[in-house]
Amino acid sequence: MKYRILKNKLIKNIFLLSTLFSLFVLGILIYRVAVDSIGWLDWQFLTSKLSMSADRAGIKGVIAGTLWLMAVVAPITMFLGIGTAIYLEEYAKRGKFQAFIQMNISNLAGVPSVIFGLLGLTVFGRMFNLGSSILAGGLTMSLLVLPIVVVASQEAIRAVPGFLREASYGMGATKWQTTKNIVLPAALPGILTGVILALSRAIGETAPLVVLGIPALIMPVPDHIMDDFTALPMQIYYWTVDSVLTAEYANLAAATIVVLLLVLFVMNSIAIIIRNKFQKRY
Repeated sequence: MKYRILKNKLIKNIFLLSTLFSLFVLGILIYRVAVDSIGWLDWQFLTSKLSMSADRAGIKGVIAGTLWLMAVVAPITMFLGIGTAIYLEEYAKRGKFQAFIQMNISNLAGVPSVIFGLLGLTVFGRMFNLGSSILAGGLTMSLLVLPIVVVASQEAIRAVPGFLREASYGMGATKWQTTKNIVLPAALPGILTGVILALSRAIGETAPLVVLGIPALIMPVPDHIMDDFTALPMQIYYWTVDSVLTAEYANLAAATIVVLLLVLFVMNSIAIIIRNKFQKRY
């Protein structure tokens, strides 16, 4: 008994130390980024366009490009991801074909993001001649995060108790009425969790955009989905690389990281509020 108690305490302390170490590393990262951004993150930085001069550089167009990108990714990912999950869980017959689709969706979730960048470059950039537009970037990012939404939505739908469906069918409801009025509302908190994770990954990915040829140059603020654009992670990447030649670019990159973290925080907060609202209702 003493050995088992000692073993339990040892494992508990190991897990505690692992958590503290992770928080310590994260704290150092946030501290360094915050310190490096002091004096650079101001209103002029947020409202100015990109410039060759570090003192006059801003990220107005970069923020606009990121928001445009998310405006494309969010509806496409939610519509296709949730729709696919509904079909696989509620309508598809159990068999080899359904198992084949399920296996491939699970495998796609582990594919490196650069592969999706190559796919986006081939299909959207060249085949459909979309180039490095917002639409091409949004479609590429949607492919990247789609498996996450599908798998999370499937798990949420699968967790809905079967007696709710049976009660709905017993009242004379059709398959779609049951799915729309019973299953989806009950599964919505879990579905929104998957969407939050997917969009958080999409807004922070760089490799697919690099492969797609998204520039980080001095360009006008995009106002249409067919315009060329750049995004926050791309600008962070290029400024970090250029900091070898110009030290001030490291400060610009740190200030942009703070903005990206704030955008992520706002997005996640809104989604969590919506999720909690539905979680209390159902």
